[in-house]
Amino acid sequence: MTVRIVVNTRLLLKNKLDGIGWFTYQTLKRITKKNSDVHFVFLFDRPYEEEFIFSDNITPLVISPQARHAFLFYLWYQHSVKGILKRMKPDLFLSPDGMLALGAGCKQLPVIHDINFKHYPKDVPFWAGKFYNHYFPKYAQEATRIATVSEYSKNDIANSYHVNANKIDVVYNGINEIFSPVNAETVNSTRKKYSHGCEYFLFVGSLHPRKNPIRLLQAFEKFKNEISSDIKLVFAGPHFWGKDEIDSQLAQMKFKDDVVFTGRLNDAELNNIIASAFCLTFVPYFEGFGIPLVEAMQCEIPIICSNVTSMPEVVGNSALLVNPFDVDEIKNAMYLLYIDEGLRTDLIEEGKSRRQNFSWDKTADLLWKSIETSIYH
Repeated sequence: MTVRIVVNTRLLLKNKLDGIGWFTYQTLKRITKKNSDVHFVFLFDRPYEEEFIFSDNITPLVISPQARHAFLFYLWYQHSVKGILKRMKPDLFLSPDGMLALGAGCKQLPVIHDINFKHYPKDVPFWAGKFYNHYFPKYAQEATRIATVSEYSKNDIANSYHVNANKIDVVYNGINEIFSPVNAETVNSTRKKYSHGCEYFLFVGSLHPRKNPIRLLQAFEKFKNEISSDIKLVFAGPHFWGKDEIDSQLAQMKFKDDVVFTGRLNDAELNNIIASAFCLTFVPYFEGFGIPLVEAMQCEIPIICSNVTSMPEVVGNSALLVNPFDVDEIKNAMYLLYIDEGLRTDLIEEGKSRRQNFSWDKTADLLWKSIETSIYH
């Protein structure tokens, strides 16, 4: 009999792939093509793009409502998805965003990327935080197995939700193929476009409190006060939530005109802006993995990043590590990297070696192994 796997693909959104969306896209593209004898049912919550139907062994289904709010999450997973699973009785329900249909009566494998909302509930919108903290402990208990993206997250999930660590598989994120260094001409044109032709520190990602933009702005202000330089600070990514606090911080800054917000960028522009940066300044106080770190390694720029949660595990020796809660420490790292070309070169070389550990082929193979273990054991 053909194995049937139902997959939650609601985050496959054209031109709007975030961290979990990219994970979903890169792993499923490989897994579905490699396992042509398996029937995959992709569940979308809105009309889908044909480019996300990667192979002939996929049946797409659109089920309502569009799940973009805590109340709608409940309706989508606990009614719509659960109804499909009870009817189809698949061999497995795979959910790359970690959310399950409790009581669906089939094996379920969530990918729980991290549980930041448990540690920093104020950093997510109120009702989303309530939903996540009520349901994720239940998902962890009901899951047949759990996949996650770092050893840090594995231990965090096991300890926080009292789950046996042997039930959790680590499947590191990969690096998207689009990322690579660029030539001097592209560096110059990118800097002209975004930073008045100047060098710039770069943050990549959706802007919300957990990403620590306020302290990064404060560190940049201190750096600019100490050193005479026209270097800028560029934030590449959409505002997610917490924009008022960012605006309030900017209003107090002498060097606010040296701060640039690009909004969401397409893949080619994102590659250009990373590869043209002076360095990546990525200082969240919580990450389950931190995909911009491996993108920076691939683009061969130096990295400053936080010394907490999963980030040291991802970067190894390829970054200057800082305490994300210490503005002076972030500022000092910026200063050190700015004045020491040898250090910048060393970090780039370390990054070239470190990036070999991460590829979407490896991620997909590890996730498939977790799927097989869930189905057959």
